[in-house]
Amino acid sequence: MSIWNPPRLLDLVGMSLLRNEALVFAALEDLPTEFFPSLFMEAFHGRHSETLKAMVQAWPFVRLPLGGLMEMPHVETLQAVLDGLDVLLAQKDCPRRCKLRVLDLRNTGQDFWSMWSGSNVNVSSSSSMAPVAKDRSRTEQPLAPLEVFIELCLNEGTMDEFFIYLMQWVEKRKVSIHLCCKKLKIVTMSMENIMKVLSMVQLDCIQEVQVNCTWHLSTLAVFAPLLGQMGNVQRLLLSHIHVSALEEQEQHHVVQITSQFLRLHHLRDLRMESPSFLQGRLDKMLRCLKTPLENLAITHCLITESDLKHLSQCLNISQLKGLDLSGVTLTDFSPELLQVLLEKVAATLQELDLNLCGIMDCQLEAILPALSHCFQLRTFSICGNLLSMVIMEKLLRHTHGLPSLILELYPAPREKLGRKDGPSVHMGSLFLNSQCVP
Repeated sequence: MSIWNPPRLLDLVGMSLLRNEALVFAALEDLPTEFFPSLFMEAFHGRHSETLKAMVQAWPFVRLPLGGLMEMPHVETLQAVLDGLDVLLAQKDCPRRCKLRVLDLRNTGQDFWSMWSGSNVNVSSSSSMAPVAKDRSRTEQPLAPLEVFIELCLNEGTMDEFFIYLMQWVEKRKVSIHLCCKKLKIVTMSMENIMKVLSMVQLDCIQEVQVNCTWHLSTLAVFAPLLGQMGNVQRLLLSHIHVSALEEQEQHHVVQITSQFLRLHHLRDLRMESPSFLQGRLDKMLRCLKTPLENLAITHCLITESDLKHLSQCLNISQLKGLDLSGVTLTDFSPELLQVLLEKVAATLQELDLNLCGIMDCQLEAILPALSHCFQLRTFSICGNLLSMVIMEKLLRHTHGLPSLILELYPAPREKLGRKDGPSVHMGSLFLNSQCVP
């Protein structure tokens, strides 16, 4: 027998009002607050642009999480909301019941709509980081500036009509609008266009920066002053910074880039893939760090023995939870350097990745005592290194007693690689610490 689910009173009110938009306009000033989210959703899904425009001008909440309703962003809805904001911004006095201070276009806000409307809005949160900024009510100047939150992925190949329309709208209203984003991701875009977009963004709102494209060192040097203005950045990821053989000002560019780290007072997570420009200069970056790091990744590049020495002596790595040196060749380095480095981070380290580092038996043996004191260590990976059976057995004895270790990834011993019945390639093995598995 089927269960009858009658429409709620809120739904009936919304449907009734939307049949006569003139009635909506007359009722907004006296409409109970709890009716607004449900009615807004009905107007949104029904593409009632004039109703949306009017509701924005009477919105009784500080934040309008519009992005939580948009599975696929469409310009018509955005235009209706922005037209409503234009009316608000043109008024000298804030309407009696309007409290709107933040337009949120990110893929968040489902809790708001579910709480007020009882609907299931299936939108997943796009970030696990702390909020960029708290909603700020402004009593002296209640409408200036209004904050607009977006997600920024700068990729010229995917710039859609929605994004272009929004940026054109913001550009004409810089005085009255603060454009904010928590996470900046750059995939492919000319530096000229990057600077044009970021000139409209409140750079101190950005908490995470990802550069997922190949840049010349000179390009990164141009971007560096913008990075320096992102004073609240917690996480920085740089990929594939290429040094040209004809780079005449290479040293100058490195100074331009590393000096901006002095302004990043909240940096906790630093990840650099293929940063060839740091070879022999790692100390220049390390001494510009202002706060202790929680995660550090320097991968797939060449560094000098002096670089590793400076890393092991750096004061701001003593609280590391994650260390990734995968793809950094350490074969010819003194075993004691790795030992000192691991001793420095042993008290807090939770993740250690030494894959494809060319580590030899003597180097691994040197770090075993320090490794056995990494009581917080949860994952340890050392695949792609040519190690003997004897040293692998020692490794397992030293890590067996670590109370938090749940995953070890290690290579097949080199004795097996030469056997006819053994693997023909250097394959990794997996070890799970069963004592730690819940």
